[in-house]
Amino acid sequence: MNPIKRLGLGLVLLAAVLVAVSFALPQNISVARSRVINAPEADVFPYLNDYRKFNEWSPWAARDPKTVYTFEGPPQGVGARMTWRSDNPEVGTGSQEIIESDPNKYLKVVLSFEGQGGGEADFTLEPSGAGTKVTWGFSTDVGNNPMMRWIGLMFDRWIGADYEAGLARLEQRIAQAR
Repeated sequence: MNPIKRLGLGLVLLAAVLVAVSFALPQNISVARSRVINAPEADVFPYLNDYRKFNEWSPWAARDPKTVYTFEGPPQGVGARMTWRSDNPEVGTGSQEIIESDPNKYLKVVLSFEGQGGGEADFTLEPSGAGTKVTWGFSTDVGNNPMMRWIGLMFDRWIGADYEAGLARLEQRIAQAR
């Protein structure tokens, strides 16, 4: 067999192995980060439950100040919706809507990213000493797409870093307001 045919066969076999292995990778991807903020839950929750305040600490709002935001529905709580449009590929275009809101305890959001699918994010607030432990989570189902399952392995690194930055900014914003 000539070298070109061997190379071609090797590439086909490698692709087949990568696709086969992808089905052993997780279909449901989850990322979560936590931070203790030196403030009571009642001081933290309004920054999560109101999209106009969300952008005061969002890591993505800081990444592209030219992003255009639109707010719909009630100003806070279930039904509050924010859409955004940015030319910065790290911010992109999408929407998020609050679908569950338990004041000072829990918030759940459905996310849609134009051309990239969607997922759900949630915030859990728990007392922690004199402060509040805030856990920001994200989950999505990447389906049976082999490429998305491989990309899913990177979600924790990509999203986790943004969540850590966002929680740090949230802590700073709340400290400034107190």
